Amino acid sequence: MIGVYENFPENTHRIEILKSSFSDKKLQEKLVRTLHEINRKPFGLEEICHQALRKHTVILEVGIAEGKSFNYMDDEETKRVLNVLKKKSFRVMDFFVAVRYYKVKDSQKKPLRFDYYMLRFVFGENCSVELHVFHERGPRHTSPEDIVTFLVNRVNETSARKILKRTEPTEYL
Repeated sequence: MIGVYENFPENTHRIEILKSSFSDKKLQEKLVRTLHEINRKPFGLEEICHQALRKHTVILEVGIAEGKSFNYMDDEETKRVLNVLKKKSFRVMDFFVAVRYYKVKDSQKKPLRFDYYMLRFVFGENCSVELHVFHERGPRHTSPEDIVTFLVNRVNETSARKILKRTEPTEYL
């Protein structure tokens, strides 16, 4: 089933409750479009997390769940998900995010160890969204909180008004 990863971990590293000013369907569309837009786009490390290591580039690779695997969010997959969204909204949306780090020296990129995250968006009543973040492996240069902050900011940048509002984090694990 598209959008749901069958083996999503029960114990996550961070859970946050977000409030949305959009309906579930419209928010999910914005989320899919935003994740597609940031896919494989280079960012400075300071744009993603609090670490201000100079000359470090970060590239995110995003996939959406489908059963026991994740599909890379290229143009074709994004279009397919948006077509499903036209018919009905999701109750749960799971994503895999590989955070790839590179040290740039003399205009050459040297790959460093990557962080691997799984994200679960659970859409509830009254436009609330519960976001579960699981750090699968990696050096954790980017924290679960950094991932949430980055995604909320990117989604909010796509609209003239704030789409997602963070409430108090509910759990740190």
